[in-house]
Amino acid sequence: MTAKHQKVRLIRKRGKLAGSILRSETATPLYYMKMETSEKLSEEVQEKVSAHYDVRLPKLPWHRRIQIPIIAAVVYSVIRVLGPTLRFEVLGRAQVEKRWNAKQPVIWAFWHRCIIPIAWYGRNRGIVIMNTTAFDGQWTRKVIEWLGFGTAQGSSSRGGLRGLAVMAQRIKEGLDCGFTIDGPRGPRYVAKVGPVLLARMTGAPIMVFHVGVERGKTIEKTWDHFCLPSLFTRAILVGSEPIYVPQDADPDMIKAKHEEMQKALERVRDITEGWFSLTEEERNRYRAEIGP
Repeated sequence: MTAKHQKVRLIRKRGKLAGSILRSETATPLYYMKMETSEKLSEEVQEKVSAHYDVRLPKLPWHRRIQIPIIAAVVYSVIRVLGPTLRFEVLGRAQVEKRWNAKQPVIWAFWHRCIIPIAWYGRNRGIVIMNTTAFDGQWTRKVIEWLGFGTAQGSSSRGGLRGLAVMAQRIKEGLDCGFTIDGPRGPRYVAKVGPVLLARMTGAPIMVFHVGVERGKTIEKTWDHFCLPSLFTRAILVGSEPIYVPQDADPDMIKAKHEEMQKALERVRDITEGWFSLTEEERNRYRAEIGP
């Protein structure tokens, strides 16, 4: 075999090998498949990790979206009409004034039931409220911002850690923060742990309170037994002693402070809900104990 023939055979072998490689890559695009699998796994992991940081608004049908500003306007109007007619007596305000005068922010916690009188009493103070991104939270956000509150998006089920981070920053800026402590959907009168975690993060005290009214309507079909005060009714607001959470608190300490907050919330609720059935002597005992 001549040198020329050997060279031709070598070229043919190389051509067959290259064709085989090309056919293999065309039939099995390994590089593309790996990228797709990796991206898909990354998205799944990200979804699991970010649930408590995710504050994206849920996708709502158009007929729900147009309800948001309408409901917000109606609720805001109700508060603006009712609010100025409420006659408040407040117990425990002196402790709050002391902290405000010292520029010390406070973490507020209260039951969702009394949100109407609280929204009026606490207006225009810049208090930052944890607010869910669900449908109810979207119209609620408009109402409370129109009343001069701030908002941090999140809830116990979604976006809560992100909301706590925002609130911690607001406390550093000197603003109070607040929680409807059994919201956004209950169970009724079962406190979430959010204020305790925020107190641990910031060193700010937790102060709980409740509002009771002499005349009003309890809407029992709602999960929170929502209270709608009557026009020109008397209202009583009772606060608690501050609850401090050490910034090095371990899980046992956090649990103990959570239970302490729950008991304080139940006590102020019981006092205010029964206030207008008490004798004047019994009321005076509470006034002396809690202070103005």
